[in-house]
Amino acid sequence: MFSDIGALELVTLVVLAVLVFGPDKLPKVIQDVSRFIRKVRDFSDSAKEDIRSELGPDFKDFEFEDLNPKTFLRKQLEQNEDLKELKELRGSFDLKKEMNEVADAVHGREPQPSAVNGTPVNGSAGAVTSANGTPDLLKKQDKPDAPERPPYDSDAT
Repeated sequence: MFSDIGALELVTLVVLAVLVFGPDKLPKVIQDVSRFIRKVRDFSDSAKEDIRSELGPDFKDFEFEDLNPKTFLRKQLEQNEDLKELKELRGSFDLKKEMNEVADAVHGREPQPSAVNGTPVNGSAGAVTSANGTPDLLKKQDKPDAPERPPYDSDAT
């Protein structure tokens, strides 16, 4: 319950409790809070047992933590043995390449060749390269030829 509270936060809470309730009333407040927490736990345990008994014998091994979607998915994926195909499919799919191809098709451009290790394959236009053939990122690149602008339509704006 308090697993993410650090030492400094705990000391701050204790000092704040002493200042708010005073050293005289602090033991009584701690007893009241612990009694309340115990009642809440007993209530939740009895509610869980009531739900299990109402569900019947088919759900004896039912855990309420399984209702968490992350836990449910993790359990289902661990039990499924046919994930090898899914992993192979995931490894063969390159989202960036697919998005570039779609963007090129939408804009009516020819598909660009793939880059190898971040360097253009054909030495694309505008790329400034150094003597060893790698792109020089510090020098300003030439602007590519601007495509012809579409006609201006004042009624459309």
